[in-house]
Amino acid sequence: MSEEEIRSRKIDTRLLARLLGYLRPYAGWVIVSFFLILILSIVQQAGPYVTKIAIDDYIVPGDMDGLGSIGLLFAGLLLLQFALGYAQSWMTQMVGQWAMRDVRVELFSHLQKLPMQFFNRTPIGRLMARNTNDVDALNEFFTFGGIAMFSDFFTVVAILGYVFYMNVELGLVISVAVPLLGATVVWLQLRTIHAFRRARTKFARFATTLQETISGMEVVQLFSREESSAQRFETDNDEYLDARLTSTLYHSIYFPFMEMSGTLLLALVLWFGSGQVLDGEIGWGVLVAMVQYVPRFFMPIRDLAERYATLQVAMASSERIFELLDTEPEPTGTQSLPQRLRGDIEFRNVWFAYDGEDWILRDISFTASAGQSIALVGATGAGKSTVVNLLCRLYDIQQGAILVDGVDIREWDVRQLRRHIGVVQQDVFLFAGTIEDNIGLGDPDISAERIRAAAGDVNADRFIDLLPHQYDQGIGERGASLSLGQRQLLSFARALAADPDILVLDEATASVDTVTEMWIQEAVDKVMRERTAIIIAHRLSTLRNAHRILVLHRGEIREQGTHSELLQMEGIYYRLNQLQYGDRDTG
Repeated sequence: MSEEEIRSRKIDTRLLARLLGYLRPYAGWVIVSFFLILILSIVQQAGPYVTKIAIDDYIVPGDMDGLGSIGLLFAGLLLLQFALGYAQSWMTQMVGQWAMRDVRVELFSHLQKLPMQFFNRTPIGRLMARNTNDVDALNEFFTFGGIAMFSDFFTVVAILGYVFYMNVELGLVISVAVPLLGATVVWLQLRTIHAFRRARTKFARFATTLQETISGMEVVQLFSREESSAQRFETDNDEYLDARLTSTLYHSIYFPFMEMSGTLLLALVLWFGSGQVLDGEIGWGVLVAMVQYVPRFFMPIRDLAERYATLQVAMASSERIFELLDTEPEPTGTQSLPQRLRGDIEFRNVWFAYDGEDWILRDISFTASAGQSIALVGATGAGKSTVVNLLCRLYDIQQGAILVDGVDIREWDVRQLRRHIGVVQQDVFLFAGTIEDNIGLGDPDISAERIRAAAGDVNADRFIDLLPHQYDQGIGERGASLSLGQRQLLSFARALAADPDILVLDEATASVDTVTEMWIQEAVDKVMRERTAIIIAHRLSTLRNAHRILVLHRGEIREQGTHSELLQMEGIYYRLNQLQYGDRDTG
């Protein structure tokens, strides 16, 4: 056995132990289930032995009166087998479903704690595959594969017990097959583990391609990329097919081999047992029972290949699930925030890069006092949205400090901090549900009255009141049934319903029409009077009332001042104004 194979088996043992840990809360149920499996195995395999009694004790001697009691015994065994099988199956299914519920809850909860950089580098399709197919593979293992392996083991032990009790020599003949069959199962296990892992990896890539293509179907069709998308999908699909065919190859070899071995063993038992019958060493009933036990003996051993397949799929899936669960969650501070923040913001010599030393922000320093509005302008890629992401601590800076109310945000409890910051993004994400659900986001602290007040503050009620079901109106995934402007108004209402102390507008009016922008601007002027605000916008006319405007260029603050002060400098801001409005005075 190679070192890699040994290492793989050790990894399997470790993963299996961790996987079985999900059964620990239901240990009592598991113990009862195993006890039922043991009793059920003994009861199920009692039939041939009862046949032996019927033949040797009643049929051969010609005592037909005792056959009635044998018939009743058979009927009783069938009823007992049904009752035990039902109880054991129900118990196993319930424990498996409970364990899978726990896995899904843990996986989903952990996903929500991961840093944004993880989601930036991990395709959504891959995460969907882990939360669906990989978890379903574990469900298959818990409810069928794992329990079936123990059931098969107890069945083999029960059969050997009956066989050796009837005749030791025939028991030894049947036992000769065990080492050979065991070696075959180990051979299959060692060669399929890599195939299953490779298949799961290829499936994740295949699922990612499928998810991305469906999500971007509008772009695919607009740019006539159907053919290239189909080729990419076909390539990933073929790679997944090749991986599955490799694992299928071993099973195609295994099952005919097991059938042949079973037939040879049956022939050997008939030959050896017939000689013993003719010599008077055993009765005909023993031989008939042995002939019945040989196929029963091979069935669980033959099925071990399928059980191992289920086990290996579960191992491959558990590797991916535990890899996700072992991903380091985003760092969180421990200091609790007060009920309300003043809203003082300070960036102190902040340096930040998403990757290595490819700096997005370079030595950024500025302050925003409580109640002030700070505007950020600059070309695409200058770092404006990055400032917002860092303030919300979606990413951690490499150098410097960001302070809110004089405290480094790395010390604040990050989730409490985000509750005090309301962000209105350019790309609004709405969930499938009602208008009210999307504004309140299921927060129990946000009442229906507060939701309606927030919608009224941003003038969203002007279109909501016209809908057939108003706030109970259902909207599709990502708000597909609403216009861009309507989605943007709901985003404003969502931010204000949380009653934030700091308001962030990230290109919040870039996708709306003139009338909607007027409604939003009217609401913004009203709600910003009591809050610290950071505004990002390309339309410079929307920034003229900001207390201070910061001009970012290549990650640095090149200019700052009011709208009129920056125009007088005739620098970057002045040139941006000229490009947008020419000689018109926007001050």
